[in-house]
Amino acid sequence: MGPEARLLILISAVLTAFGLAVLYSSSAFVAESQPYGDSTYFLARQVTGAVIGIVAFAIAAKLDAERFRGWAWGIMGFTILSMMLVLVLPDTIAPTLHGSRRFLLGGSFQPSELAKLAVVVWVSMLVVKKGEALRRLTKGLVPFLLVVGVLSALAALEPDLSVAMLYVLMMALILWVGGARLSHFIALGALALPLALTRPYAIARLTEFLHRGGAASEVSYQLQQSLIAVGSGGLTGRGYGEGMQQMFFVPFPYSDFIASTIGEEWGYLGVAGTTIAFGLYGLLGFRIARKARSPFLQLVAVGLTFTTVVTAFLHIGVVIGLLPTTGLTLPFVSYGRSNLILTMLFTGILVNIGSVRERVIGSQATDPLARPA
Repeated sequence: MGPEARLLILISAVLTAFGLAVLYSSSAFVAESQPYGDSTYFLARQVTGAVIGIVAFAIAAKLDAERFRGWAWGIMGFTILSMMLVLVLPDTIAPTLHGSRRFLLGGSFQPSELAKLAVVVWVSMLVVKKGEALRRLTKGLVPFLLVVGVLSALAALEPDLSVAMLYVLMMALILWVGGARLSHFIALGALALPLALTRPYAIARLTEFLHRGGAASEVSYQLQQSLIAVGSGGLTGRGYGEGMQQMFFVPFPYSDFIASTIGEEWGYLGVAGTTIAFGLYGLLGFRIARKARSPFLQLVAVGLTFTTVVTAFLHIGVVIGLLPTTGLTLPFVSYGRSNLILTMLFTGILVNIGSVRERVIGSQATDPLARPA
């Protein structure tokens, strides 16, 4: 096992342990209220997710990651089917929670999380298969836009516009690394931007971000309370378990805005430390990608690393007011068993790729990470 893989395991273990501690502190007060009645309700469920995640990590770390290339269409097909079922099945199987339909099996499985793996594996597989044809718009990019577009449309219907846009961003990065023309993305992005703003709540959040107080109070309330939490933490924080904003002031303090609890209880140092940890995760992931033994594994490593790190940075950026409000959670930390299991699975795949020491044999032109000047 390479040094990058070993350090990645260490960072992931620290983030997971830290996440469980932060989750308990941020959710205990809410969990004690009805209908839960138990301060450990969210923590206990998250621990079960961590246990399953450790098993998924162990399997992925031992399984040859090259096998995912042959499973790409199967994973994508299963994901699309699952996301369609979320929208059509009755509430007993696909419950509506907080105005959105995102779960199956009574809230145990979130297909939109699995879709992140599907996008990375499927796009990486097809990039390698198409080769030079990738630089042509019709035969190169259109198949990617159609399939990932279906996933994004299904996510937007849940509705979960943040995740829908994340799928497109993940696809775009892998395609660019794989050799697609940058000009194509600029043109397509200009066409897609108006579509992304068709949702009224998206426009309201962007308005609030560009002009504080320019949107309705219910739109700005969550961010305002988050900024109060982070600001009151100061340099070192109020202390573990001493936060006040999770007492029904910050909505969803254990998921969408859990970094506000880190800011209040652990202060600037806690937020900075968390940011640095994810930065190191990204550095190690990209180093593993550089040393991967095949172009497919290079692209997979880039995609998995990018997904985890960018989601974390977007979450932290929202909580401290640097970005418009989204619904993205903080990997390893936020409540959500599907997210935790998938993040640990991602890490296991990266460790497997990083465990193979052979470098790709070939010229620089065959390396999708080596772009022409």
